[in-house]
Amino acid sequence: MNKVLNVEIDSGSGFCFGVTTAISKAEEELARGTLLCLGDIVHNSGETERLSKLGLRTIGHEEFRLQERGTRVLLRAHGEPPSTYTTAKERGIEIIDATCPVVLQLQRRIRNVYEETPRPQIVIYGKRGHAEVLGLVGQTEGTAVVVETIDEAKALPIDIDKPLCLFSQTTRSLEGFHTVSALLKERMSDDTLFRVFDTVCRQVSGRRAGIERFAEMHDVIIFVCGKKSSNGHALYEATRSRNPRSYMVDAPEAIQPEWFEGVGSVGICGATSTPKWLMQACKDAILQKG
Repeated sequence: MNKVLNVEIDSGSGFCFGVTTAISKAEEELARGTLLCLGDIVHNSGETERLSKLGLRTIGHEEFRLQERGTRVLLRAHGEPPSTYTTAKERGIEIIDATCPVVLQLQRRIRNVYEETPRPQIVIYGKRGHAEVLGLVGQTEGTAVVVETIDEAKALPIDIDKPLCLFSQTTRSLEGFHTVSALLKERMSDDTLFRVFDTVCRQVSGRRAGIERFAEMHDVIIFVCGKKSSNGHALYEATRSRNPRSYMVDAPEAIQPEWFEGVGSVGICGATSTPKWLMQACKDAILQKG
């Protein structure tokens, strides 16, 4: 590999506010003793491994329901459905709630709308099975319909006699949300009450434009992202649309020297779940291989 002239880390990449707060809370609570986390605290294996070495143990919902009184369990930024809090109360589990404030606000809005009379149809634009979406659907006692794609929005059964309300997972594409909203509006009858709640997090959605500009500034882009990060995969596609020489990696070891032959500049960026230290490790690896 030829010597790389310049390797730059995107200043706008890295943890969002919600993830930063959750990890800080985990570190603080670990200093007090044993701490469990319900699900991966962040969709990045490098960061979960780092926290695991500090004593954080990840558990699933089945194991959560078996915990003894007094056990301390951290709820990650994605949020949880009401049933999780009910289980904690019944079992005497101490909840350390690190739910992102933006997600908490969205949960309350959906719950308030769900409790209206007459009860509306609630549609959530999001990734089916995603931790945040499970928490949102839980606010409606499982009745909300999740729409992932434009085709699903086209095929969505609509009860013209009931109001319809559209929400979005906080990390979904703003463009996609507007498309789904417009499509559903076209399918509404004039007599159907249709309300749209734009609940896309601007701290997340605003990163797309910045990361696209960053991708255009360099010959090669290394996008650092955990394999489970839906936000990461969406941002990577945005990056690749502006720079076809973009490569997704989840660790420095995945970087290949041949990617940089004849290259003058390399940009490193990542998802809202990508820690700065991991992007720095990738930069060090590129420079060492050079």
